[in-house]
Amino acid sequence: MSDNTVLKLLGRRLRLAVIGGGPGSFIGAMHRQAARLDDRYELVACALSSDAQRSVSAGLGIGVPLERCYPGGQALMEAEAKRVDGAEVVAIMTPNDSHFSFAMLALNHGMDVICDKPMTNTLDEAQALFQRVQDSGLVFCLTHNYTGYPMVRQARAMVQDGQLGEIRLVQVEYVQGGRAKAGPGRRAWKEDPVRGGPSLVMGDIGTHAHNLLRFMTGLEVAQVAADIGCIVPDRVTHDYAGAMLRLSNGARGSFWVTQAAAGVENGLRIRISGSLGSLEWFQEHPQVLHFKPLEAPAQVRTPNGPGTLPLAARASRIVAGHPEGFHEAFANLYTDAADAIAARRSGQVADPMALHFPNAGDGLQGIRFVTAALASSNHQGAWTAV
Repeated sequence: MSDNTVLKLLGRRLRLAVIGGGPGSFIGAMHRQAARLDDRYELVACALSSDAQRSVSAGLGIGVPLERCYPGGQALMEAEAKRVDGAEVVAIMTPNDSHFSFAMLALNHGMDVICDKPMTNTLDEAQALFQRVQDSGLVFCLTHNYTGYPMVRQARAMVQDGQLGEIRLVQVEYVQGGRAKAGPGRRAWKEDPVRGGPSLVMGDIGTHAHNLLRFMTGLEVAQVAADIGCIVPDRVTHDYAGAMLRLSNGARGSFWVTQAAAGVENGLRIRISGSLGSLEWFQEHPQVLHFKPLEAPAQVRTPNGPGTLPLAARASRIVAGHPEGFHEAFANLYTDAADAIAARRSGQVADPMALHFPNAGDGLQGIRFVTAALASSNHQGAWTAV
């Protein structure tokens, strides 16, 4: 990440606007910090809250000039589109139900988009947004940030290199404990199926687990047999989902996610088994990728350590033995998107190594999976095509 492709191609940083992620938002701060880490963006405008006064006040609080602190996302894009020095890229981190409308508005104004997951709440919206991105030729980055970890990219590259042979089994889980207590969560909108989506646990973390499986293996989920519901008494919003999977190459898989496992913090874990060996990765120890080849001693891969492949090396900023984590992984998506955006805006061909960030196609597949899993669960776990 040492070379700043954006400065080389454009002679300046990309002009970034952010919508959502105001005071009290964990993910908003992550987006803004990720944009700054590799010095490819300049934050020029913001609409940080749906409350107009709060939005302007919060914008001033992060150093944005008053005239570019907007009362809402629509006002931001309409005003910025008229400026010679207006925002070129819009980052969206609002409640789920507004991702579609803000992303469509940005694309219609010729702005590239970075959007928090899930891409939309409904399949119809996901299909429409995917088609709009295809028609526009603009860059759309979906921040499934776990795909930015160096060792996740190492796993992807090892699978592509054939080091695991034919993939036969994938086990993925995402286990949290933040909703183990009865009662509402910290964000009221997440409890509302209109704003948060038809399944809280599937939209919040199920899409991450599904995307990680697809990213690392290169396979699609062809069919799902799911059980989705609530394990905390008197809860209405989903806090648990488990499923069996049939993958596009005939491999089998298992999937389970919950936000109600008392005491667990952020246990995203995956195991991929092929005909020549297995890989294991755990998000709470992201610097280590375990490789267990068939009939050979187990091995460990670490960022920039022996055996590091080019895709993982691109995602590592410092020498072997020095830790990198969540912020850096998030920043890798912003940096890859920036390089793709700068190449498009300068009429150049983007470096293929910069094009591994999740896009609108990945977002569409995520919503297809959620939709199929819910349909399966509603029919007593019947196998359902994705």
